[in-house]
Amino acid sequence: MNDIALPNDRTASQATAVEQARAVAEVAAAVRVAQDFPRDMSRAVEQMRMSCSQVSLAQRAFYSVPRAGGRVEGSTVHLAKELARCFGNVEYGMRETRRDDEAGISEVLAWAWDQENNVRQSRGFVVPHQIMKAGGRKNLTDLSDIANNNNSVAARALRECILTLLPVWFRDEAELIASRTLAGDGTTQPMPKRIADALAYFAREFNVTPEQIEARLARPRAKWTSGDLATLNVIGSEIGRGEKTVQGEFPEQPVDVKDLTAIAPPLDPSDPDFVAPVGS
Repeated sequence: MNDIALPNDRTASQATAVEQARAVAEVAAAVRVAQDFPRDMSRAVEQMRMSCSQVSLAQRAFYSVPRAGGRVEGSTVHLAKELARCFGNVEYGMRETRRDDEAGISEVLAWAWDQENNVRQSRGFVVPHQIMKAGGRKNLTDLSDIANNNNSVAARALRECILTLLPVWFRDEAELIASRTLAGDGTTQPMPKRIADALAYFAREFNVTPEQIEARLARPRAKWTSGDLATLNVIGSEIGRGEKTVQGEFPEQPVDVKDLTAIAPPLDPSDPDFVAPVGS
């Protein structure tokens, strides 16, 4: 029987050195190409404005999730990836570096790299094979569920890595344009008709009552703004894609409309997130 030759330490060291040299060469080449072909900021801004003006992107540009009795809102990873594409010379990604089924954890890495300026952001973290459900932790055993949970957590970290690399003004303008796209700036339809269309859509598609929507927005429909309709647009898109559920977004017990006036947040035109109603 022929013996199988196992690599000795010297062979392993040589293989490691070759791999390290290859990785260094790839990084150097990427930086060199990016610097030889720098981004055109005028073109980047033009592409960003065009992309954020599309309803298909705007509907996936923002998220809103309940958290600790309130709501957490912000830009999604979908918007971050599109902005990275428009900005140019940005590489990003995420990967699972280790999985321990016995301990019930995975180690995940997310990163974004501005090759032109050679600036890199990364997030490495441990993801438990668990999800929060009904106020407690539920263990995950199905491989697909574990992979989906890891991807979901990594996507949020990837979003932060990308947005950290981008100029603040670039990101802020993109969010403003996307929010205006959702709010329907430029539409000729009066506000009452847009509100009626939104109520009819949620009743027809998700069997959600106007009272449930008023409770979700914490504002009676007579005081809804274009921003409120934009929020409903995002929620409807997320429910339609299966990213959220009707039960999770709308309370089952309707709230008295009279009570909403007391809890409705004031409309402050100086607020950077304020969107004036069309025709106001």
